[in-house]
Formats: sequence, structure tokens, C-alpha cells
Amino acid sequence: MDNLIEIRWHGRGGQGAKTASLLLADAAFNTGKYIQGFPEYGPERMGAPLTAYNRISDTPITIHSNIYEPDYVVVVDDTLLESVPVTDGLKETGAIVINTTKNEEYLRKVLKGYQGSVYTIDARKVSMETLGKYFPNTPMLAAIIKVSKIMTDEELLNDMEGSFKHKFAKKPEVIEGNMKALKLALQEVKKIW
Repeated sequence: MDNLIEIRWHGRGGQGAKTASLLLADAAFNTGKYIQGFPEYGPERMGAPLTAYNRISDTPITIHSNIYEPDYVVVVDDTLLESVPVTDGLKETGAIVINTTKNEEYLRKVLKGYQGSVYTIDARKVSMETLGKYFPNTPMLAAIIKVSKIMTDEELLNDMEGSFKHKFAKKPEVIEGNMKALKLALQEVKKIW
């Protein structure tokens, strides 16, 4: 499976990391890919650290385990940078995408010498501007797709619009805000190194 892409998500319960990993799996599936999307929980409570995973491939996936050497890592909550070893196993040919406003000096310190690419996005700002509330999962979904190039921006937007229309059929105002969040996040993700 040379074309296999593995992604590990780090977030806290209630932030939508699990939902974002499942939305990514659905979107990749809808572009003809083989997919896996699954969470791993510790204590199931709001605010507790959680990990979620994605495998995406052009060929059938025969691996059924957690991901120990991901191509990409998504950090939905930057407070986890100091308490969870987010770069463990992360390939230096891959990248980490972090929801943060922290500076490069801080990131270099907490990422403990990680040599791969580092991208950041202020998902709080994107979420507040487009949704009026803090929901980091939609901006983080757009950011990882932009960085990993699993699909084109257009494929993402088309698929998510259909998904949101189905999911929020009785709340059309939510669809517009989420679409704006995706579009803004695609522009806001920045490479730090």
C-alpha cells in the first residue's frame, strides 16, 4: 500500500476531533478512496484527551490497528502539546497541523526537535468569524486536507456542502457558516517550517 496516508488526531472531548476524522473519512470515500476513521478514548468525558485516526488509500486497506507512524498529525487543542507526545512516530516526510496562535520559538521547544513540516491555523478565529462560536473541527478538517492534499479544495467543498445539507437539513443557517469556515480555513493555514 504505497499510496496509504495515515493521520492521527489529538484533541479533547467535545472539540470535534472524532467528528472531523469521520467527516474526513466520508469525504475521502466519496472521492473513490478506501478509508478508515476511528477514535480511541481514555476516560470518556468532556475535556479529556482523545485520539482519532484516519487511513486513506487508493487500494483496499488490510491493516486494522491504531496508527503508530502517521504521515500527518492534527492537534486540535494546543494545550496538548505540553502533555501528550504528539510527534511520537510522526514521519519527518509528513507534517503536523496545529490549532494555535503560539510563535515558532514556542513550537520548536514543545515539538522537541521534530524536523518535518509544521503548519498552524487559528481555528478559534476562523470559527468565531464564520460560526459565531468556537467549533475547531471544521477549520481543522480543511487545514489537514489543504496540507495533505488528500483531495482538492473543490472536492472538499462540494462533498462537505452535500454532507452538511444532509446533516443539518433542519438548520440551514448552520450549513452556510460551516461552508464559510471551510473556505476561510483553506486560506488561513500557514507553513511555519
